[in-house]
Amino acid sequence: MKLSEELIWRGFSAETTIKNPEELDTRENKQFYWGADPSADSLTIGNLAALMMCACFVRHGYKPTLLVGGATGQIGDPKENSERELKSLEEVDHNKVCLKKQIESIIKSEEIRMVDNFDWFKDINYLKFLREVGKTFSMTQLLDRQFVQNRIGEGGSGISYAEFSYTLIQGYDFLHLYREYGIDLQLCGADQYGNCTSGIHMIKRLENATADVWSTPLVIDPVSGKKFGKSEGNAVWLASEDTGSGNFTPVFDFYQFWINQPDDSVEYLLKIYTTLEKEEIDELLARHSENKEQRIAQKALAKGATEVVHGPEKTNAVISLSEKLFAKDGLKTVSSEDLANFSTILPTISKERPLIDALIELGFAESKKKAREFLNQGAITLNGEKLTETSVFAAGILKKGKNRLAIVK
Repeated sequence: MKLSEELIWRGFSAETTIKNPEELDTRENKQFYWGADPSADSLTIGNLAALMMCACFVRHGYKPTLLVGGATGQIGDPKENSERELKSLEEVDHNKVCLKKQIESIIKSEEIRMVDNFDWFKDINYLKFLREVGKTFSMTQLLDRQFVQNRIGEGGSGISYAEFSYTLIQGYDFLHLYREYGIDLQLCGADQYGNCTSGIHMIKRLENATADVWSTPLVIDPVSGKKFGKSEGNAVWLASEDTGSGNFTPVFDFYQFWINQPDDSVEYLLKIYTTLEKEEIDELLARHSENKEQRIAQKALAKGATEVVHGPEKTNAVISLSEKLFAKDGLKTVSSEDLANFSTILPTISKERPLIDALIELGFAESKKKAREFLNQGAITLNGEKLTETSVFAAGILKKGKNRLAIVK
């Protein structure tokens, strides 16, 4: 399957400046760039969809340049309805480090180039920027942008000069990367298409050259109808551990999110979030339709998406853990080898810790009073057996409710 065919088949095709997708198959300059602002210390599965599109380009021979916006992150991409709260410079720096690690772990390429737009903005002269960049845009062009219309129109919340200028800053990134590396293709999510065309405008006006943008549709949550992302309050994070902000989704919860997807959505999500080829997905769906209760397609989706983000070792561990949890008496057969395996994906606590203290430390209870209440209600189990305040705290899998899990060693 050619790149143009795969992009369309997987659903990675929205607005673009490229008239015929087949141009991508024979494009002489096989370079692209994609960028993300460090507005949080983890990406979400909304960002992951765009990264999967980037990976598709890489598999077809394109060289990736991946940008973390240390400069644009200090301003914030304008929202549709309100001003963003500025992040501290320390928070932006922390978030940049976290995002770079995530991006590099997902995009597998020996020729990956990581860049930070703070490196070229930190010394830029404001007057020079206005003379070179500001003069290439009319106010009419900028005021016509939909997000600006939403903010300054009737009932709008208004917009600061900083956020109004964001599109010029992002556009300058494209210009800089064109000048520095000859990159003439930007990939993005559909919500960034307008900002990306600012770069095309600059390249045309200042370099008398052409450049292109290829965007992918935003992925919509099939349950809520909202896009996947932190702004909608339904974020599924790529980070599996907390790095200080609470923006994380444990590997077990990440896997369960995918395996619980409805039948109507699974084909759509398989194409986006796994690297399975068309023949493999067609076969999976055929087998799934024969016996939907076995959830064959959902299991393949959960395995594929978890492997992309967390790697095969943790994926195998979470599959094994899930089988134990949902099998009759499965937790009663947990071995020491199982515990060692599961400790790679679950928090661990020593059996020497007092039970009440352990529940608080793991976040299973916010106080000793609450911990005792949960124990009295039978809400805490160890290897499938309900615990009481006087129970022996031994090695095994500690569980609260349906999905709160920890390893006791």
